[in-house]
Amino acid sequence: MKKQMKAALVFALMALAALAITSCKKAQEPRPDAAAKEVTPVVTIDMHIMSKCPYGVQAMDGAIPAVAEFGGQVALNLHYIGTKGADGKLNAMHGEDEVKGNIIQLCALNLFPDKALPFITCINKEWRAIPNGWEKCADEVKIDQAALKACSDGDKGQQLLSDSYDVSSQAGAQGSPTIKVEGQDYQGGRTPRDFVAFICDKFKDKNLTHCANIPPPPKVKLIAITDKRCGAKCDPQNVINSLKQMAPGLEAEIKDWADEGTQALYDASKLSKLPAILFDKSLDADEGALKQLERFLVPAGDYRSLRIQANFDPRAEICDDGIDNTGNGLVDCDDPSCANGMECRAETDKTLELFVMSQCPYGAMAIKAMEKVLPAFGKDMKFIVHYIADEVDGKLNAMHGQSEVDENIRQLCAIKHYGANNKYLDYFNCRYADYRNPEWQKCATGAIKANVIQKCFDEEGNKLLSDDIKIAKALEIGGSPTWVVNGKTKFNGIAADVIQRQYCAKNAGLKGCDAKLVEEGAAPPAPAGSCGD
Repeated sequence: MKKQMKAALVFALMALAALAITSCKKAQEPRPDAAAKEVTPVVTIDMHIMSKCPYGVQAMDGAIPAVAEFGGQVALNLHYIGTKGADGKLNAMHGEDEVKGNIIQLCALNLFPDKALPFITCINKEWRAIPNGWEKCADEVKIDQAALKACSDGDKGQQLLSDSYDVSSQAGAQGSPTIKVEGQDYQGGRTPRDFVAFICDKFKDKNLTHCANIPPPPKVKLIAITDKRCGAKCDPQNVINSLKQMAPGLEAEIKDWADEGTQALYDASKLSKLPAILFDKSLDADEGALKQLERFLVPAGDYRSLRIQANFDPRAEICDDGIDNTGNGLVDCDDPSCANGMECRAETDKTLELFVMSQCPYGAMAIKAMEKVLPAFGKDMKFIVHYIADEVDGKLNAMHGQSEVDENIRQLCAIKHYGANNKYLDYFNCRYADYRNPEWQKCATGAIKANVIQKCFDEEGNKLLSDDIKIAKALEIGGSPTWVVNGKTKFNGIAADVIQRQYCAKNAGLKGCDAKLVEEGAAPPAPAGSCGD
């Protein structure tokens, strides 16, 4: 194949997160039966998080009880991720509430190290409400509310978070959670058992007392279906390796399309693309792995299929191999099925396409960046937005649920009816500022009419999205945001100057290429990342 793309779990984006941060003291939750004497930690976990990131919360909820099992022999240090403005203002990806949440947790770690982890565990039960509700948790674990408030409202809290951000920056953490055990990257599962099993296996020489009675992991059987003609992008090994970190007892069998019985299994499982990952009922025995994977599993005959990036149709024309794969007399780009693939796409000058998920925070940053990019280029840039989602048996699905499906449709309706001069971006910018707010009508103001968008949504919305997501599928785009310049060249990024540079690499000599889109002394861009790939 001309282009090879690493097969990736839809949920692997969850593993994007974390940055090394604060200089907080080590803190671990003592076991209820622990002796009063201090135990010197022999293994240290550093976890870099954002207090309102669900994936960071998930990791903390797994690590904190795991650490408690070791009775002080394992320490957990929490660090927080964010940026500083030119004026010294502390910022966070999920807004001012996250800044306050970060500070409250850091103050607890600093002032009450023996109670901080139970306090944070309590807060995490309702992480969406952060920073509200911390007082109840302080009372629950017997932390002095007045002392904690004085720290979080004063200079000390600001300094703790500033120091924490510095540590993250120095560690090069790029997402929440980023987890390091004794300085080495941890990419295992997020359940307490996962952390315990990893530590016991990795540090056998540390004489960790809790490891003496760890039972072997349950066996989980998996069938991976691939096709050698597809090349590296259908290689399931990276997915299997990731799954083994979640289910240590995983046993994988790989079947090629040409192997006997594979095509019958493919049809019986109602699959439509490769690669495919099928679990049998043995997955139910591993509760930790099942909990992490169940939202990504769909029924597939006698199996459950894992939702992964799968774009190869083994019965379709391969668009760049010089062979008539379907036997219809048409080779590669002459076959109509190849028309929308990257290999056969026409090149269109001065065109920038953006592929997003409407409830992806990184997609929101990309849209925000266009507030600087579009004015710089004016008529020298045709800007087009497309959406990343799925359609299975006629039902539209999206990574962030039905609310994202609905918002994708509303945005397509805004594009259709308010496309002149990119007027629809007024609606977009309003929605992306608070993209989880269900009250979308507040953003349909001025020339943009809520009744127009609603009528479009009701009458033709599903078809608009169904047609549009086929573009991303044909181009094998699964990460939000992904850009395509002039119909042919993909790139990733969320900063205005990065977008400008990539666009100008294929459209040299335009006036906008000389525009200065980043002011001197401006805050650095938020951590790069994507939802999806």
